[in-house]
Amino acid sequence: MKTVSEAILSQYELVVGLEVHAQLSAQSKIFAADANRFGDAPNTNVSVITLGHPGTLPMLNEAVVEMAIKMGLACHCEISRYNIFDRKNYFYPDLPKGFQTTQDKTPICKGGYLDVKARKGNSKDYWIKRIRLNRIHLEEDAGKSIHPADADYTLIDLNRAGTPLIEIVTEPDIRQPEEAAAYLAVVRRIVRYLGICDGNMEEGSMRCDANVSVRKKGDTKLGQKVEIKNMNSMRNVQRAIEYEFVRQVGVLESGAKVTSETRLFDVNSGRTFAMRTKEELNDYRYFPEPDLAPFVVTDEDLMRIRAAMPELPEQLVEKFQQVYQLPEYDAAVLTDEREMAVYFEQVCALTKHYKAVSNWLMGPVKSYLNETGKTAAEMPLTVRQLADAVELTEQGALSFSVASKELFAALVNQPEAAAEATARRLNLLQESNTDTLLPFIREIVAKFPNEAAAYRKGKKNLLGMFMGEVMKASSVKIDPKKAGELLRQVLES
Repeated sequence: MKTVSEAILSQYELVVGLEVHAQLSAQSKIFAADANRFGDAPNTNVSVITLGHPGTLPMLNEAVVEMAIKMGLACHCEISRYNIFDRKNYFYPDLPKGFQTTQDKTPICKGGYLDVKARKGNSKDYWIKRIRLNRIHLEEDAGKSIHPADADYTLIDLNRAGTPLIEIVTEPDIRQPEEAAAYLAVVRRIVRYLGICDGNMEEGSMRCDANVSVRKKGDTKLGQKVEIKNMNSMRNVQRAIEYEFVRQVGVLESGAKVTSETRLFDVNSGRTFAMRTKEELNDYRYFPEPDLAPFVVTDEDLMRIRAAMPELPEQLVEKFQQVYQLPEYDAAVLTDEREMAVYFEQVCALTKHYKAVSNWLMGPVKSYLNETGKTAAEMPLTVRQLADAVELTEQGALSFSVASKELFAALVNQPEAAAEATARRLNLLQESNTDTLLPFIREIVAKFPNEAAAYRKGKKNLLGMFMGEVMKASSVKIDPKKAGELLRQVLES
């Protein structure tokens, strides 16, 4: 690839549109009763319908339609009331019917948008970008081609053939690689909240194609686009776009033209390479699917589906800031995964110390989940245990540092144990009652009259000495914060 200077790159504008394929988590396939399941032995989840045998008739899975509508509503789309399917004709070894059943003329969701928050690297500064959607449509997936290493043959697994998909197509609104990664994060978060897709790009249940072009800044006409196929992580999508931007600028600066083609991204080298020339729409010979009747979405359908939808991340971020008075950062972290947001609200139903709950979840709880690979839904610490632990720390009966380590470690291994009883058994509780501490502190101060007089004359550093004597003389654990307050009160009275 030709090296291109930053000065030259700054003269060009990146233009990107994304196509995200999300495998829907229905129990069966979109047009057949075959199991829709990942990880089974090859070619076991197939039937005569999936294999396209003559005389077989597909039947639409209604659950798939509802999932697509949920995504459309979450993305502010217009829902098409009258829908038909089309045949997209092309030959590929893992496409047993010789065509893909999809939606061309009547996508189930039209228009819409998603707002994303993007930032450069680890910068704290960010910008908000509204990315418009062109459409969301339903279609079936193809099978999977497997190319064994050092072999001159290809294996075909048709378990995935007929798997229900939605394809989410943006307008060419993305201008920075970081915006593409941020957009994918938002899409993944939404499909997981809705429960319509697990969003695991590494397993292929969410895949992304990027249409990339460049043009001189100020130009309004789009450049020749290149499609980069099937990238399996948000980071790789960003890397592929970064590379392709530089490559295409280099092609144009050399006096050549960018070829309309499909390219693949090599993870190890960080480069894209040509796979085939890009098909035109006419090559697919779209025509209405004769074996499937049109389906209609009614007002009643929309009301029922909308009523069944959970609160979405953007709604919860606002709610967590307004209702629970959390900072924006806390709200964003706690709503990143639906399970964590649900866990937070369940704990907050048992205690009013909302910021303290947030500190626990973003601290010891999140660390535990990262170390064990569990989700918040699998958290062994019950909401009652955490709420009680929060109450203990907020009342001063337990320091957060001790509670978040020793008490937390004990409770995650004893889901039935009460927080206070466990803290008492482990001798973690500390005394913070004024009526108990004040006479004791007065006794300690009285033993050091000279030092007390010196403190009152300005030697404030003697407070540390008095604190040490208080802690050393006490037979129980004392709340340092409360003890410090009472010491200053006694010394300055």
